[in-house]
Amino acid sequence: MPNIRRLTALGALLAGLSVALGAFGSHALETMVTPQRLQTWDTAVHYHMVHALALLWLGLYLQHYPHRGVMVSALMILAGTLIFSGSLYALVLLDIPLLGAITPVGGILLIGGWFTLAWHLTRGH
Repeated sequence: MPNIRRLTALGALLAGLSVALGAFGSHALETMVTPQRLQTWDTAVHYHMVHALALLWLGLYLQHYPHRGVMVSALMILAGTLIFSGSLYALVLLDIPLLGAITPVGGILLIGGWFTLAWHLTRGH
């Protein structure tokens, strides 16, 4: 099983990065991109923060109740966050619309991660 403390620290790091990227979007990007692209950036920041906090919580949970299925859901959420928000950040910064085609893969991983977590938690793990 991957290191649980590292997962917890990664959740905290991602949360801080989300705040920094949100500030960057509000202050630096506001005059550089279209309002639609700025809204895309805000969506990326929002999902980034929500899932960073989820990873932080999952890391703390796993420290007390280590379970492989919950770790799998955490890793799916981590990968989903990196792909979902990362592709949206790249879309805004690089203005390559094709990057938007990668975003649903991240979304599917996020959904799968949450459903996997629900499955394992309802099974008493």
